[in-house]
Amino acid sequence: MSASLRNLSPLCQLLPGTTGRVCQLTGDDSFCQRVREMGFGEAALVTKISGTSTTLCLVNGTRIALNHRAAMSILVEPLPDNAR
Repeated sequence: MSASLRNLSPLCQLLPGTTGRVCQLTGDDSFCQRVREMGFGEAALVTKISGTSTTLCLVNGTRIALNHRAAMSILVEPLPDNAR
C-alpha cells in the first residue's frame, strides 16, 4: 500500500503507549539523515512514551526525546495492538 493511502500521523500526535511504523521523514536532507542515524529510518517501529512539547519515545530499545518540530517531521502509521 502506498504511503498516500495509509493513515499517517506525525509522531507527536500518537497517543502515549501507541506504536507506529515510520513511513516518511520530512524536512531537509541533514535532518532526515540525522534522525535515520538515531534509528528513525523508514519502516522502523517507534513507541510514543509521553509528551506534547517534547516527545519521549522508544526506538530500537533506546529512549529518545525529540522536540515538537522534529516529532512533527516524522510521519508514522499507527499500528493496532495485535500488529506489533
